[in-house]
Amino acid sequence: MNPSNKKEDVVARSGAKRRDEAISSQWRGLLRATALAMTRLLISGCNLPAASTPTADLFATLQASTPSNFTPPPATESIATPQFNFATPTFTTLPQNAIPSPSPADQLTGKIVFTCQVDKVQSSDQICIINADGSGFRQLTSDNARHFYPSLSPDGQSMLYSAFREKNVYEIYELSLTTGNANRLTDRLGVSNAPEVSPNGESIVFMRGNPNTQQNQIWIMDRNGKNSANIPQALGWDPTWSPDGKTILFASDRDGGAQLFTISLKGSAIKRITNLPSIRGRSDWSPDGTFIVTYSGEPWNREVYIMSADGSNVRQLTPTGGNSQGPSISPDGQWVVFTAYFDHYGDDHGCEIYLIRTNGTDLRRLTNNSYCDYQPRWGP
Repeated sequence: MNPSNKKEDVVARSGAKRRDEAISSQWRGLLRATALAMTRLLISGCNLPAASTPTADLFATLQASTPSNFTPPPATESIATPQFNFATPTFTTLPQNAIPSPSPADQLTGKIVFTCQVDKVQSSDQICIINADGSGFRQLTSDNARHFYPSLSPDGQSMLYSAFREKNVYEIYELSLTTGNANRLTDRLGVSNAPEVSPNGESIVFMRGNPNTQQNQIWIMDRNGKNSANIPQALGWDPTWSPDGKTILFASDRDGGAQLFTISLKGSAIKRITNLPSIRGRSDWSPDGTFIVTYSGEPWNREVYIMSADGSNVRQLTPTGGNSQGPSISPDGQWVVFTAYFDHYGDDHGCEIYLIRTNGTDLRRLTNNSYCDYQPRWGP
């Protein structure tokens, strides 16, 4: 299926009104069965509608769509079903334009890359970057094609992203932040997206969607794009590395409803770690490996959740009512960046990038544009 959420899951009206962390008008056929359940957000997040805007679910990657006769392999570890321990923020109503911008006192460091819908048309989404303190904004891509799912390399010198190439084909590129030159790493594998460089800088994990089988799988390749192969048993989307580089966290509907799983690079020790309703996709792992963030909920009612790395101690992190999605954790582990609609709820072009501390305080608005900004990913 498709975890796109935009404007998540992973990029927006179709699937789940998602405007995001999972594609071309032709890709719609592939997603039709899924799109009926995910409505406009997913389609906009994963399709390439000629003139539609990603909706509240454009973030998620592509939610996996598994053939009806597919039987998931058994998990090698027992499934964890942690008890909810939601500590919902007390502030549930936020006046428009009342959320402050970052201040020097916040001591925010690093850069954030994100998908910017500068033309208000999903088929020409671009990639932008901004310093975490709100300075240094610039647009990194400009060619006439859809670009999404950006992430920064561990050294902060380059940025990975996925871009439309041709029918049922999205390629992964690496762009130098110094020269602006982009290098294509994949070659017609299918719908390749959500790339992320390993902590040691040697490998890239990504999702590969096969339009013929309608399966999404987690793949790994060398940093230069060579030796690509799937991780056995890892059917799903929106992968992210553990800090030690030994485990992959990803979303999957292998057990029915979509949840988060962890798996080793060899495809062993697969384990379900969440029991949340309506997991969308894009998640992130804290630098010290102790906690993760993800997002969950129905269209226009998404929220970001934070929990221990084993899926326990779950609590809602974001204030209720912002349709919050696609979280990523700061390099120091103190903040979470995400997309939401606090200031323009219900507006297709109203999603902006926000920051919040991991204790649920000090909500900040990072972007303020007339178009949708989504799928943020924090790096050094």
